[in-house]
Amino acid sequence: MPTESGPFGPWQFLVLALLVAAAAAGTVYRVRKHQLSDNGLPDGGLPDAAFWDGFAGIAVVGPAVLLPSLAAPWTGPVLAAVAVSAGAAGYRWTPALLRRAEQRRSRREAAARDAAAAPKHRAVLERWQRYELDPALCIDYPAMSDPGRPETAAMIRAMRAAGDPGGGPARRGQAGGYAAAVERLEVSLAEAERAAGVMDAAAGGIR
Repeated sequence: MPTESGPFGPWQFLVLALLVAAAAAGTVYRVRKHQLSDNGLPDGGLPDAAFWDGFAGIAVVGPAVLLPSLAAPWTGPVLAAVAVSAGAAGYRWTPALLRRAEQRRSRREAAARDAAAAPKHRAVLERWQRYELDPALCIDYPAMSDPGRPETAAMIRAMRAAGDPGGGPARRGQAGGYAAAVERLEVSLAEAERAAGVMDAAAGGIR
């Protein structure tokens, strides 16, 4: 192998090998990502984005393998082996990497839904408290305060499951659990209102 006085020093070759490996693995990752994301194309082929990503990767890896071999023939087979190994690793690990990225995206979206659910939660509680605090509504709809009624009991359970606005038992679970608990509370309140005879309950109005 050449030494520092040859065409390539050890560090120069190492940098070149890392470049080839990164380019090969990155190209395979992007092509595989498009293939998996656009699975089921009518013609069974790759999407245009995958083709151009593959073309760009070859345009980088090809010269990076061929040109150094003109100065040092031994580098060609070695760099080609590096490219093939990196590409194979990229092909193998791309599905797992995409799953992890999807899981992270899902957690971010669930956290955003949880944050957006707090105002809705407060609005639902305020809507229910009217039946507790407004004497006229207490008289007109006593069923809303009667835990012996199945719909009211279900609403109370949903209220406990949702916890406090912006937190509580549901939020300590998996991401998105708080938002789902608030949605169940909203539905159970509407069902309790319908069972109690509240007019226009589906729209949240009380007449």
